[in-house]
Amino acid sequence: MKTDALIEAAQTARLHAYAPYSGYLVGAALEDAQGRIWSACNVENVSFGLSVCAERAAIARMVAEGGREIRALAVATVDGGTPCGMCLQSIAEFATDPEALLVVTVDGSGASRQYSLKELMPHGFASSAVRTNG
Repeated sequence: MKTDALIEAAQTARLHAYAPYSGYLVGAALEDAQGRIWSACNVENVSFGLSVCAERAAIARMVAEGGREIRALAVATVDGGTPCGMCLQSIAEFATDPEALLVVTVDGSGASRQYSLKELMPHGFASSAVRTNG
């Protein structure tokens, strides 16, 4: 697992965030089952429901390139915030083992904390549907 590379990619992505309404810049980077790293930032919209979180944007990049499993994720914010509920559910969609999926948060000073997806979302919604549809 490339924890340092994930943190660096998330911090870099955060610099590109478009958050003129909240001012809350977020960068996310995830590692897929092939060891590839996908990063993205949050993109806000004046119609708040159209805003896209960094975590979901990174997932969309992974899926668009054929990835279907998240092994680890880093999220960079000013205060070390964890992913929102919508993002946690989106991450869970691509997690084969929520107890093993590492979520690292990093704040503006570089301090990090580690969680499992299961810790952050102990009662997530799951389906038995196969996620490798083509």
